[in-house]
Amino acid sequence: MPQAGGARRQVLIYLLLVFAFSSVFYFLILRAHKLGAAGGLYVVGLMWCPALAAMATLKLNHRSLSELGWKWPKATYAAVSWLIPLLYATIAYTIVWVSGMGGFPNHEFMQHLVSRMGLHASPTISTLVYLLWASSFGLVESMATALGEEIGWRGFLVPELFKTVGFTATSLISGIVWSCWHYPVLIWADYNSGTPTWYGLTCFTVLVVAMSFVLAWLRIKSGSLWVGALFHASHNLYIQDIFTPLTSNTGKTAWFIDEFGAVLPVVAVALAIYFWRRRNELPAADPA
Repeated sequence: MPQAGGARRQVLIYLLLVFAFSSVFYFLILRAHKLGAAGGLYVVGLMWCPALAAMATLKLNHRSLSELGWKWPKATYAAVSWLIPLLYATIAYTIVWVSGMGGFPNHEFMQHLVSRMGLHASPTISTLVYLLWASSFGLVESMATALGEEIGWRGFLVPELFKTVGFTATSLISGIVWSCWHYPVLIWADYNSGTPTWYGLTCFTVLVVAMSFVLAWLRIKSGSLWVGALFHASHNLYIQDIFTPLTSNTGKTAWFIDEFGAVLPVVAVALAIYFWRRRNELPAADPA
């Protein structure tokens, strides 16, 4: 019992520190009313608050930073963590495009890439080059910010919760915390797709909680926080920088695409159920 109580106490300390550190960047972002303020540096700071809180919690409790799971995962887990977001994004957006909920491709975005890429080439060539670079070097850039969150959420929070509450509750709690942490910028800044706040919050929360089941399974199974960083970076890259921009508006498209539409959460829930049914493959929790 002392070990279980200690784990719960440290989770509480961590959560208090996360929101305390984040409040600085919430203030800066909300004062500007946009995520792009300061060239996006406020968002970078915000995304590293979970990492700072995790490290501070460990130090306050005289624990080593090595407990966060720094080892690189086996190649299988690394590849799966990168490919899963690409898989569910492809499924979700194919449904959107085929059903007519959204169009493909977005010619306006492709035309914009002509000047953005600076190749003096056609929209098609400019788009293909963009996809090549975004899918490679763009993933590295995305990991630089995603790592900050994942050191906290999957490096510290998931293993600490797993010591006392098991896989299902760990996934639910970490997912709820993760989604709530986004709420200030989703409600009061411009981190949404233009749908009503209640609708965007609902879709976003379902998506994030569903993703948390997959991420918790990968983290516990692999023993590495890098699976979270790869998964998170891949998700942000493919959803925000590729699939959503390439989708044209057919009227109500915002209600179905991106992290604030209905289709992606449905696909993610199906994936979450698959991993939840494989929970018996995970090692037993070690409260020590």
